[in-house]
Amino acid sequence: MTTKLALVTGGNGFVGCHVVRALIARGDRVRVLVRENADLSALVGLPVEIVRGDLRHLDSVERAVNGCNEVYHVGADYRLWLTDPAPMYATNVGGTQHIIRAAANAGVSRIVHTSTVGALGIPHGGVGREDTPSSLAEMTGHYKRSKYMAEQAALEAARAGVPVVIVNPSTPIGALDLKPTPTGRIIVDFLNRRMPAYVETGLNIVDVENVAGGHLLAAERGRIGEKYILGGENLTLREFLERLAMISGLPAPKVRIPYAVALGYALGAEAFARTVTRRAPRASLTEVRMARKRMFFDSSKARAELGYSPGPIDAALAAAIEFFRSKGTAKSAA
Repeated sequence: MTTKLALVTGGNGFVGCHVVRALIARGDRVRVLVRENADLSALVGLPVEIVRGDLRHLDSVERAVNGCNEVYHVGADYRLWLTDPAPMYATNVGGTQHIIRAAANAGVSRIVHTSTVGALGIPHGGVGREDTPSSLAEMTGHYKRSKYMAEQAALEAARAGVPVVIVNPSTPIGALDLKPTPTGRIIVDFLNRRMPAYVETGLNIVDVENVAGGHLLAAERGRIGEKYILGGENLTLREFLERLAMISGLPAPKVRIPYAVALGYALGAEAFARTVTRRAPRASLTEVRMARKRMFFDSSKARAELGYSPGPIDAALAAAIEFFRSKGTAKSAA
């Protein structure tokens, strides 16, 4: 039996490196497409083939796809604050179109496109599902807009016969969150006692290892052209912080900041960032505006069709805490 060769774009990123690990554990050969000078810390010691390239350049994408049986398109430009959105659209939308085109021409058996629950609709006061109506106009910020457009490109390709399956991860947590992600930054700020208050919102939190496993299930059992939410537990931010407090042994913040106050702070922080630091502010307008809507989702379809079975998030929280403390990103336990 011939071992499959899988390409993972963004395999050095948070979700991507866990997809790589899941594929290796299954016995597959893995090729990873990364940019020049990319940080490969998350792949140290793993038997992977590294291909340097850029999603924005079709020729490098075609080289990476050549000879592969499956493609896991996890790579994306994930930032909630930026001064120039053009590169983000070129990577997230144009890069997705390049991957699909190259993979279709190469005759791969399955393409798993990693979207996000941020590209899905959420009914007022309810829980979002794969078929909840949404539109580009409803997307908050360039990241969500670009990912929505990329998802539409994947759906269009599937309708044209390309073997694309779409997964929509919610908010993953766990080890190897190197940058860290916005949710990882919440954990780091909490551990460093830099979160005296919070803005109430809701998140669907999931173990990143469950998300990675869900990608493989989507490739194996997912229906072409279908979307599958890879989520875990629906928690308010207060509930999430209380869970974090229980596991870390640190007190949870008690003060809830009114939305209007948070919006005013973000306005000032962004103005300072654009004119002085040129670095991402501690709170961006996009993040605050996103907080207005509880991002609660239902993974029933993935459970029923894929056999997706996420566990409690406590182990992932503990792994994230241990990782951030071991790296010195967060203070060690007193």
